[in-house]
Amino acid sequence: MGVFNVILMVLFIIVSVLLVFIVAIQDEQSDGLGGVFGSAAQSSFGSHTSRVVTKVSAILGAAFMILALCIALVNKAPSDSKLLDSVGSDQVQQSQTWWSDAPAQ
Repeated sequence: MGVFNVILMVLFIIVSVLLVFIVAIQDEQSDGLGGVFGSAAQSSFGSHTSRVVTKVSAILGAAFMILALCIALVNKAPSDSKLLDSVGSDQVQQSQTWWSDAPAQ
């Protein structure tokens, strides 16, 4: 695994953990875990806490999706892979489905 893959994976894990934390502390209609932290979260961001947390969760969600796509593209198998060519056509023709082997009742 290259250095670039490791960096992407570390960033992905950090963003994932932060996203879970931010979504958990959101206090929409008093349903989130935001009440656990009391007014400390409210006073740290001021009176616009819900807007700040919503923006941060949107940014982290976008970063999560972008990093997931980047990791998928970096780890994609090369298009000239001979995986399907390694399976012979005679092997495919010899394989039968489970219902064709079942005896008639």
